Amino acid sequence: MAAQSNSRRQFIATGLTAAGLSVISNPLFAARPKAADKIRLGIIGTGSRGAGLCTLIKEMPDIALVACCDTIPENLQKGLSLAEKGAKGYSDYRKLLDDKSLDAVIIATPLYLHYPMAVAAIQAGKHIYLEKSMTYDIPQAIDLVKKVNASKLVFQIGYQYRYYGLYHRVKEIIKENWLGKITHFECQYNRNSNWRFPVKDPKMERQINWRMYREYCGGPLSELCAHEIDVVNYLVDSHPLKVVGLGGINYWKDGRDTYDNIRTVYDYPGGVKASVTSVLSNAYNGYSIRILGDKATVEILRDKAYIYTESTNNAKGTVDGVTGATLAVTTQGKGVEVAYGKAGEESLEPTVYALQDFVKCIKDKKQPISNVETGRDGSIAIHMGNAAADTEAVQIWKPEYSV
Repeated sequence: MAAQSNSRRQFIATGLTAAGLSVISNPLFAARPKAADKIRLGIIGTGSRGAGLCTLIKEMPDIALVACCDTIPENLQKGLSLAEKGAKGYSDYRKLLDDKSLDAVIIATPLYLHYPMAVAAIQAGKHIYLEKSMTYDIPQAIDLVKKVNASKLVFQIGYQYRYYGLYHRVKEIIKENWLGKITHFECQYNRNSNWRFPVKDPKMERQINWRMYREYCGGPLSELCAHEIDVVNYLVDSHPLKVVGLGGINYWKDGRDTYDNIRTVYDYPGGVKASVTSVLSNAYNGYSIRILGDKATVEILRDKAYIYTESTNNAKGTVDGVTGATLAVTTQGKGVEVAYGKAGEESLEPTVYALQDFVKCIKDKKQPISNVETGRDGSIAIHMGNAAADTEAVQIWKPEYSV
């Protein structure tokens, strides 16, 4: 995963650019295994995210996408166009799950459908890759842990940054104490748009723009900030203990009832605070995570990270992959890019690494890194954040959440 790779952001010219998915060209995919060796996969939900996943899967040698399901005909046809020749199409996900030839299923639907579809897939004996966030509410998250653990199936949540070398390197930097005592994480996922998709038929408004309505999802916390909440959980190896928050609909007066801005502060063990913010009326710096230590700061952007030293820091370390210079002398207040991966190694779309691990876990009968328990912790944190903003009261992590 060379940080300087220029191939990683070659965007698809088929309307999938918004999903942030890239075309993969890598020797890894050159040798095609026999059909019998492939995981036979079905996908439920072939909208913007689902179609993006189909595009990536098309280049993966270990997966045969042989079934697609979507209630919107245009979405279904898009998925089928990216699937194996002769793939079956369904408008009812239960009929897809009835297909005994399928080994696994991807669920890439609106959040409110995640739990019932995941339960049905477990009952059908399918391995499951469920897009984030895991569940619509806290009771569903707790119950899904029980059902998955009883099933012995592979169950992976689509938090792809847990598989991305950039975040692995940041975690190593934390472990190596480059940052010193960490006190704060500052996370944001901002956009300057109404976050809507065009609708030809007004009757389809809520079905297409489900992110705008609480009936279907948790708004910016569940659809944008979920990744950053999961990253903080991953980097500190814990879940939050409590959270406060404020939110509102102060800019987009268009009938939505999910927030167009929300600010939360999560309290982690040891007093570590993580602010998580999403604003839909300003895109400055878009996606970023800043990790504040008393020796240095790491700033994580989409596919790069920079380290900034405090003026009193004289620590040494390999920052740019070449030198071991004193950070205070090297940086002088200017960020130095954090090197990660092997020299000359191509950096792929993080979702590819996640899907590769999904296949490996199925074949090796192992638990994924992003699993039902880490997914539960992320979902509960999201729901606590929204509840804190709704009630303007502190939300506490209850002991029964972790059982």
